[in-house]
Amino acid sequence: MFTAAAESFLRQAREIQDGELQKFCLRITGFLQNQDLGSETIDCLRRLYLIISATKYWRSLDREFVKYLQATLCLPKSPEQIQVLCAAILRDMSPCDLVSLSCDPVIDTKLLSLVTSVLLAKGVKDNAGFAVGNRVVKVVEARQPEGQSLRYLLPVLSKVTTLNSASVNEEQANLINKKLVDWLRYASVHQGMAQSSGGFFLSPRNKQPSPIMEVDGAIAADFFTVLSVGHHYTEDQWLNMHSFSMLRKWLLCYGSGGTSRIESDDKSDLEGSVMSMVSATSTSSRLLPPKERLREKAYEYCQRLIEQSNRKALKRVDTDLQKACLIEAITIMDIVCRQDSSYVYRALPFLKIVHGRICMDPTQTRVLLPLAQFFLTHSETAAVDSESVYRTLFTKVPAELFHHPLLAFEFIQFCKVNATFFTQNVCIFQKFFPNLFKFLAWNSPPLVSEFKELFPSLIHPETAIEILHLLLDLPCLTAALDIQLRSSPTTEKAMGASSLPPANSMEAFGHPFYKSLFRYLLRCENWNGDVIEGLGLLHQFLVDLSECPRVVQCMQIVPILLQLFLKEVVKFADGPLINQLSLVLLKRSAMLYDVPKFKTDVHRVMSSYLLKLCRIHPSLVVEQSKELLEFSGTATNIQNKEAFFTHVVWCIGEYMSVSYDKRCTVEQINKFFEVLEAVLFEITQLRASANVPKCSPRVITVLMTTLAKLASRSQDLIPRVSLYLSKMRSCVQSKAMISLYGEEDSEEICIRATELMNLLKMPSVAQFALTPSAEVASPRFHQDTSVSLSLAMRTSSRLLQRETNYVPG
Repeated sequence: MFTAAAESFLRQAREIQDGELQKFCLRITGFLQNQDLGSETIDCLRRLYLIISATKYWRSLDREFVKYLQATLCLPKSPEQIQVLCAAILRDMSPCDLVSLSCDPVIDTKLLSLVTSVLLAKGVKDNAGFAVGNRVVKVVEARQPEGQSLRYLLPVLSKVTTLNSASVNEEQANLINKKLVDWLRYASVHQGMAQSSGGFFLSPRNKQPSPIMEVDGAIAADFFTVLSVGHHYTEDQWLNMHSFSMLRKWLLCYGSGGTSRIESDDKSDLEGSVMSMVSATSTSSRLLPPKERLREKAYEYCQRLIEQSNRKALKRVDTDLQKACLIEAITIMDIVCRQDSSYVYRALPFLKIVHGRICMDPTQTRVLLPLAQFFLTHSETAAVDSESVYRTLFTKVPAELFHHPLLAFEFIQFCKVNATFFTQNVCIFQKFFPNLFKFLAWNSPPLVSEFKELFPSLIHPETAIEILHLLLDLPCLTAALDIQLRSSPTTEKAMGASSLPPANSMEAFGHPFYKSLFRYLLRCENWNGDVIEGLGLLHQFLVDLSECPRVVQCMQIVPILLQLFLKEVVKFADGPLINQLSLVLLKRSAMLYDVPKFKTDVHRVMSSYLLKLCRIHPSLVVEQSKELLEFSGTATNIQNKEAFFTHVVWCIGEYMSVSYDKRCTVEQINKFFEVLEAVLFEITQLRASANVPKCSPRVITVLMTTLAKLASRSQDLIPRVSLYLSKMRSCVQSKAMISLYGEEDSEEICIRATELMNLLKMPSVAQFALTPSAEVASPRFHQDTSVSLSLAMRTSSRLLQRETNYVPG
C-alpha cells in the first residue's frame, strides 16, 4: 500500500489534463533544445515520468517533444540520469509510432542497453527483436574499447530471447555460447583493485589484488561463481554473475540439439551409464561443439554452486543468496540433463546427497521442489526409485509450511506442471491430496486461479466424495490452521487435563473431546469413511473466527470451486457415484459452517447441480427415495435452506415417474404425496396457531405443482389434491395470508392453484402437461413458445372456465 503522500502525488499526476501536460512538455522542450541538462531538467523529467507511468490510459505527447527526448537520450554528453529518465519515458509510451530510434549507430554499451530497452518495449513489432539481437551480437563479438562493459548488454540479450528466440540465428548463438563458457568458467579468482584517490601513503602492498573469498570466510580454492565474495569485482567477474543470471533462459532457448553422448538404442541402461561416465571424464571439453561445451561448463558451475551452498555463511544476506543459487543450480542441472542424458548419471548420486541434507533443514524447503522435479524427470532414465522425495514433499511440506505464500504458489505450480504424471504414476499424490487444500485454505485469494487449473486433475471417481467434503469444510480448515499456528503445547496440555467444556475455538482445539474433530479437519491423508460425527458441533465453536479476514476470503471462493468441482464431476459420474454425491449434498446441506451468507451461497450452487445430477441419472429419485422422503418431510429445512429444499421438491415431482424409472411404484408416489401434502399444510393452514416462519410463494407453488404431478401419475389422488387446491385458493385469499404475502404474491398462488385444479379435471391432458414424454420434454420443445408447457396449462384452464361453452355445467 502507498503512503498518504504517495497517494496524493499519484492522484495529482492522474488528474493533470492534456492541456496542462502539453504546456509542461513545452517547458521541458525548451530545456532540451538549449541542452540545459541540469537539476531543474532532471526534476521536470521525473515529474513527467510519474504522470505518464501513473496514468492507465495512453498520454499523447507532441511529435517535436518526442524528437528531443530521443535526441537527448543519444546525446554523448548527456548525464546518465537524464538518459535513464528519457529512456523510461519513451518505454512507457511504447508502442508508439513517434519513436524512431535505431540501435545501429550506438557504440557505448550502457547507452545501447537503454536504446534497445525502448525498442524492445514495442514487443515483436517491426522485427525490433531481430535488429536488436543482431546489433548486440555484433557488439559482443567485437573488441571493446577501454571503459566499455558488455555486462549491460546481457539483460538485453535475455529479453530478446524472451520475445522471440528466432531473433538470434544458430551462428550467433554459437558465438554467445563460446562467450558464456569463458565468462562462466574463466573469471578471475582475485578481487579487483579499489579506485584510489591517490595519496602519499599508498604502499606497493596495497596494490596487490587480494584473493576471492568463500561465504564462510575461507579463501576460494576453485573458480569464481556468484557465491564468491569480494569487496571489489573485476569486469570478468561481473560478466560471470550476469551470465549465470541468464543461463537458464539461454539454455532453454538455444541449448537443445547437438549429439547426446549416450546411444540408448544400441546400449543397455547399464552400458550407457558406464560409457557416459567414462566419456564425461575423458573427453576434453575444448573439443566439444559450442552447445555441448556450454552444457559441460554450466554443469560444472552448478556443481560448484551446490558445494558452496553447503558452507556456513557469515552474513544473513549470503545465506539467502545461497538458497536462491541452490534452487537455480538444480533447475539448470535438470535442463542440462534433459538436453544431454549422459549428465544424469553424474548428477543423480550428487543430488541424492543434497536431498538428504535438505530434508534435515526446514529453512531449505523450497529447494525440495526443483529436486523433486529433477527426480521426476530423470529417475525413470536411471531406474532410480524416488518415492522418498515425493513422500517428503507431499506430507511434511504442506502440513508444516502452508503459511509461506511463495512456497505455496511454487508448490501448486509444480503440481500443476506435473499433474498428468502424478495422477497416473505416483500413488503418494493420490493419498495425500488433502494436504494441498491447506495451501488453498490459507492463501485463498492469491492462489485460487492457480488452484483452479490444478483442480480438475485432482477430481476422479475415487476422490470426488472426499473433495466435496474438503470444499464444504474449507473455511473451517482455515480457522483450524489459524488456531494451530496460535496454539502452544502448554495450552493444549492444560486443556487436555480439563474436564470443563470449552468456551471458544482455542480451548476446543486442546480439549480431549474435540481433538479428533480437529485431527479430521487437519488430516494429511485421504479419509475413506463418512464425514466424522460431531462436525456440526465443531462448526459452532469455530463461529468465533467467522469474521477473521482470512476465513472470510476463504468462504468467498468455496462457491466458485464447488461449482467447478460439480461441473467436472458430471463429465464422468455414473449412477452409483451420482447417488453418493446426492446423499452427501442432502446430508451436508445441514452441516455447513454456520455463517448465513456462506450457507446461502453454497446452497445455491448445490441446488443447481442437484438438478443436473437428476437429469443425468433420473433414477436417483427412486433409488434414494428414503433419504429424499426424510429430507422433504422436514418443514424446518425450508427455513434453513429454502432454495435447496425447493429444488429437491421439484426433482421429486419431475423424476418420480415410471417414464424415467420402471421401478417407480404407486406406493412410492403415494408416500411422497402424503409427506409433501403434510408439509404444505403445515406451512399454510396451521400458520396462525403454530407460528411457522413465512415461506416464499415459490416454495408454495412448487409444492402445489409437485402434488399435482404426483396425482397425474396416481390418478386416485386427483380428487384429494383437487380438494386441497380449492381450499388453498380460499386460504390465500384470506386477510391473514394477504397481510403476510401481499396481494400480488397471494394472487399468483391463487392463479397457480386454479390452473392446476382445472388441469386435473382432464386427467389425460394433465398427464401430458405435467408428465410429458421424452420427446415432448426435449429442450427444443420448451424453447418453442407456441407449444410450451405454460401454453398447455393456460389453454386447458381457459377450456375449463364455466362461461366457456365447450365444457358442460
